Amino acid sequence: MRASDKAYATLREDIIEWRLAPGTVLAEVEQSERLGVSRTPVREALSRLSAEGLTTAAGGRGVVVTDISLEDIDEMFELRETLEGKAAALAAERGERAVFEKLHAELLRAQELISDADPARHEYYALVGRLDEAIDAAISNSYLAQAMRSLRVHLVRVRRLAADDAPRLNAAAVEHAAIAEAIAAGNARLAEAATTLHLHRSLSHVKATHSQH
Repeated sequence: MRASDKAYATLREDIIEWRLAPGTVLAEVEQSERLGVSRTPVREALSRLSAEGLTTAAGGRGVVVTDISLEDIDEMFELRETLEGKAAALAAERGERAVFEKLHAELLRAQELISDADPARHEYYALVGRLDEAIDAAISNSYLAQAMRSLRVHLVRVRRLAADDAPRLNAAAVEHAAIAEAIAAGNARLAEAATTLHLHRSLSHVKATHSQH
């Protein structure tokens, strides 16, 4: 892995996981020492992160980690509803039924993955990630898939901010199962409606949690 790729991957994960909080100044010298690379790869990594909207130039302060406001969250979910609703509908029309039937069955058992034994919910989020990947593959539209991947970077940050509790995750698992079921049935309108419902409930939860911070 090139030094700039290593620096980019590490900084990106640190931002997404909130180890580098919004407003944190990312000084080249400090980060190059922390990451064990020279300043040039760090500069290249910061440029890529700025292009993704994860960092921004802040005048004399240099480059800082971007904040996430309630307005940002609203805008993300507006775009998300447009992109993911269309993707679910396309997946219902173009996807392999067996793939989504299997995911539906797994999502119905997802509550077993939501436990204190895995407080970070790695297994649960991995399963949801597989549903995303299956939809990306089924839609046969590289532009739409790329747009959704770009948006998901910011959505992971929002998810960490929301600190999803077990009741919300259990409800979300049922919502994801409904999306997979509709896609498996080849019902585009139902798949889009199930996605819209899930996003509406997710947004309500995120905003309620955000307002408590």
